[in-house]
Amino acid sequence: MICPFCRHDDSRVIDSRPVEDGTQIRRRRECPQCSQRFSTQEVALLNIIKRSGATEPFSREKVLVGVRKACQGRPVNEDDLVLLAQRVEETLRATGQAEIEANEVGMAILAPLRELDEVAYLRYASVYRNFASLEDFEGEIALLRALPSNAISKSSTPSSASKKPESSVKN
Repeated sequence: MICPFCRHDDSRVIDSRPVEDGTQIRRRRECPQCSQRFSTQEVALLNIIKRSGATEPFSREKVLVGVRKACQGRPVNEDDLVLLAQRVEETLRATGQAEIEANEVGMAILAPLRELDEVAYLRYASVYRNFASLEDFEGEIALLRALPSNAISKSSTPSSASKKPESSVKN
């Protein structure tokens, strides 16, 4: 890192700490030449590859705009939507890839949205998956009924794998 004071081409890291929900790292540095201290912030870039082939930086705000439309008129508060956008970003960053296809962003939105509100999920899925007929909606509703959203969140926890399903046999 070049010193902003004397332009020396090296510096020593004194302290590092995460900021901005862990998406950035703040580093305190010292120049060995002039002994001045300065701070830097490092951000891991996450670019989205759009259908046209163009790339743009990931934006939580764009996720929020799309999800807000699906949740319009539903009993979902803004804090829940912000947490959903954060979960989507964390899911995408966890892949370890610097560039993600736009359709993967949509796929990452579906699961947490289903847990949040099934009607909003159905609205979002109908646009995202390009539903063309009533049969598309009926098929998705049948899937929603077959596997409730709370079963999805429970099946993703390690402790639920060891539990046996309860039997409906009466003694």
